[in-house]
This record gives sequence, structure tokens and C-alpha cells, in this order.
Amino acid sequence: MSPKTTAVIIVAAGKGERAGSVEDATPKQYRVVDGQAVLSRTVTAFLSVETISSVLVVIHPDHVDRYAALELAHDRLMPSVAGGPTRQLSVLEGLKVLAPQRPDRVLIHDAARPFVTRHLIGRVIAGLDGYDGALPTLAVTDTIKRSLDGTEIAKTEDRRQLFAAQTPQGFRFGQIFSAHMRATNVRREFTDDAEIAEWAGLRVSMVEGERDNIKITHPEDFQRAERILMSGEGFETRIGTGYDVHPFAEGDAVWLCGVKIPHSAKLQGHSDADVALHALTDAILGAIGEGDIGTHFPPSDMQWKGAASTVFLRHAGKLVEERGARIVNLDVTIVAEAPRIAAHVPAMCAVIAETLGITADRVAVKATTNEKLGFIGREEGIVSMASASVEVPRSR
Repeated sequence: MSPKTTAVIIVAAGKGERAGSVEDATPKQYRVVDGQAVLSRTVTAFLSVETISSVLVVIHPDHVDRYAALELAHDRLMPSVAGGPTRQLSVLEGLKVLAPQRPDRVLIHDAARPFVTRHLIGRVIAGLDGYDGALPTLAVTDTIKRSLDGTEIAKTEDRRQLFAAQTPQGFRFGQIFSAHMRATNVRREFTDDAEIAEWAGLRVSMVEGERDNIKITHPEDFQRAERILMSGEGFETRIGTGYDVHPFAEGDAVWLCGVKIPHSAKLQGHSDADVALHALTDAILGAIGEGDIGTHFPPSDMQWKGAASTVFLRHAGKLVEERGARIVNLDVTIVAEAPRIAAHVPAMCAVIAETLGITADRVAVKATTNEKLGFIGREEGIVSMASASVEVPRSR
């Protein structure tokens, strides 16, 4: 029996006007939090789960250029689709696009919940066992009052029976697609997909939600999002190190940190022999437990002969993104008697930052000599060492 497939619809078709401000009218899903757009964080979180078969983002028709500017790319990320005038109709558009794939399950998630974790995603999928749908919830802790006119209290609710709903909400695909199609004939707007499932007579289970799985709705929610990121909750920091050495050969320039520097020799290697980027790539791969550069780009493979080492570095950065992780800082040390690199350091940091999609202040490049000792002192080659600090979703 083939494994069950799980598709994801990320609803990003709203204009996010309530979360805007006088200073920044950017729709909330495209606002940047700690260097990354909200929608990018949300998409990356789902792509980091290997059991997700495909991810579809439903966007506002006016946001095509904004979405393209995020430069999201992955073999499991489908081309975006334009949504409708309401959330309910936007979800239906997504379901229609997924229908030819006939996935077994579908998770429907709000783009404005960027802190969804792989653990919560797993609980929702597991909650579908024996049920038609699964809904993450949090127990209501405040006392809830009901009022008919907003002025006078009419009743106190029993909070033991009240739960706040979150997303992603999971369903068996055929059943929720059918329910959504039928719901288009009902003259009222449903508040979420679980309500449509209830209306259609489907059985929906509840699984434990997460406090940090907030929905960014108002301007102050961005401040809360920053606090969540600063607290590091849900993440752990891992350190990777890299070391590489290349001998000199006849030539007129060396590649170091993606910058070509004139010299009386070149570095010998299968690719462009950028010893610094090789060490840095190994450091990043080590931080996320992904082996070394030779595992991903074997020197025996002729397609990498003469290749720019930024290709290797970019690959390592993509693996970090796919795990929902983030690079904290990178540190590179180059050990050589020559050439002198001090004047090239700003350009080196800029190349690394651009290749990985991070800010240059997270990158440090330093150089030192070997005090004329050993093969480095004899100017027979160059050594580079690197370290990478990466925050990854915390394992349980």
C-alpha cells in the first residue's frame, strides 16, 4: 500500500489591512519579521516537513509581484493561485487546484501564522486517524461573558467547554472538498474550515494547539512576533565547523569567499577551489547534520569541474531553509601568507550574505598568516576554517 499523501493550502489572499500602520501599509503576510517575510516563514515551516507532498499558496490577485519578490522555490511548492473575495472562496480555489492530484489529506493554514511547528503539523495529521478532520485548539482561560447589545452582561459561559481554534486544520481531502462545494450554495460565510466540516456532518477531532502559533492580525502582533523570535522558544542553537586546504598551482588569481583576487598563482581543486567557501559550506552542513560538501558534490562528478563554489554554499543555505531553521552568524578565517585580503573583506561578506539571503552583519571574514611556518609559510597553499551558528526547530 502506497503511503498517504498530504497537501497543504496556505491562505494568503487577504489584504491584511488591520495589521497595517501609517508608516507601513504592506499586507501583513509580506511584512518582514526579523529579516524574513511572514509568508516566507509560513511556507518554509511546511516545506521542512518531509511527509508533506505539496504546498499551494493562495494569494490576492493584486499581490502577484509581491509574491514573486519572495523568490520562494522548491520542488514541492506549487505555482501560486489567485484567491476569491472571501477566505472561504479562496480555500475553495485552492482545493480545486489540488483536486487533480487527489491527495489523501489536506491541511489548510493561515499565512499569518508563521510560527507553526513540525510538531503541531504532526499532531494534526495524527488527529485524522479515525476522524474526518482535526483541529488544533487551546483551552480558554479567561472568563467569557455573553452580551446581546455589547453593553449589558446577559450570561457567563462555561469556559470548560470553550476552546480557541487555530490552524492548520486537517481533513480528508475528498470530504472537505465536497463540503466546500456544497457550502457555496449556503447564504452565509463560515468562519473557518472546521465550521464547514461541522455543518456538513463530518467528525472533527481536537488536538493540542500551541501558544506561540499566533495569528498576526493587528500592528501590535508584530511586536509579539519579534518577542517570540528573540526568546528562541521552539528553537535550539547548533554549531558547525569546517576546515579545508588547497595547494597553489600555476595561475594568476585565487577565488576566496566568492571574490576573485589577482595573485601569482591559483588554488588547485576540482571546482574553483574556493577554500574559504568550501570550509563555510561544510560548517553549515555540519550544523544541520547534513554531512560534508563531498557528500553533496562529489569531486568525481564532472559536472562540478570548475564550478563556482557559491553553488555549494547556496545549496547548504537551501537545506537550512527547508528545515525551518535560520542562520544566526558565520565566521570564516583564512590562513595565508599571500595574497593580502583585507581590502576584499567587505566584498566577501557581501557575496556570502547575498548567496544565503542573510544580512552582511551576520558574516565575519578574517585573515591571518602562519608566521612563515610550514607549508603555508612556504606559500604552498591556503587553509581556511569556518564556524556556523544555526537555530533549528527544537526536537522533542
